[in-house]
Amino acid sequence: MIEGFKQLNEEQFKTLTDTIARIAILIGGADGRFDKEEKDWAEKITKIRTYANEDTLHGFYTMVGRDFDAVIEKELAELPGLVEDRSNVLIEKLAEVNAILPLLDHSVRKALYKSYVSFAKHVAKASGGFFDFWSISLAEEKWLDLEMINPV
Repeated sequence: MIEGFKQLNEEQFKTLTDTIARIAILIGGADGRFDKEEKDWAEKITKIRTYANEDTLHGFYTMVGRDFDAVIEKELAELPGLVEDRSNVLIEKLAEVNAILPLLDHSVRKALYKSYVSFAKHVAKASGGFFDFWSISLAEEKWLDLEMINPV
C-alpha cells in the first residue's frame, strides 16, 4: 500500500481510486453522453496528477492511472443507460467514500477531497462551449461540488 493510505484495506483503497473514474462518468455523462474527449481528458488529468499534485497524492494517482481505462469501461458496462438512473447509482457509489475518508490522516483526507472536487471541474470543462472546450453545461454544473461526499 502506498504512503498515506496504509491504514486502509485493499477494498477501501480500491473504492477511493475507482472514485476518480466514477466522478469522470458522473460529470462527463451528465448531459447524456460521456464522449471520447471527456474520457481522454479525464485520463490525461490522472496522468498529470502523478507529478503535478500534492506530494501525498502522487502515488495515489499512479495507482489510479494503472487501470483507469479498465475501470471506466467496467463501470460503464455495469451502469444503467438512462442518465438519471446512472447518476443515482454513481451518487450512491461516490457516497461510499464517506465511510473511508475519516480513516486517513487529516492532511491526506483534505488533499484527496480537494482533488476529487478539482477533478470534477476539470472533466466538466473537457467539452462544450467554444469549439467544445472550457465550458460547463448546466447538467454538469449541478454535480460539480460533489455534494454526496462530505466536505473536509
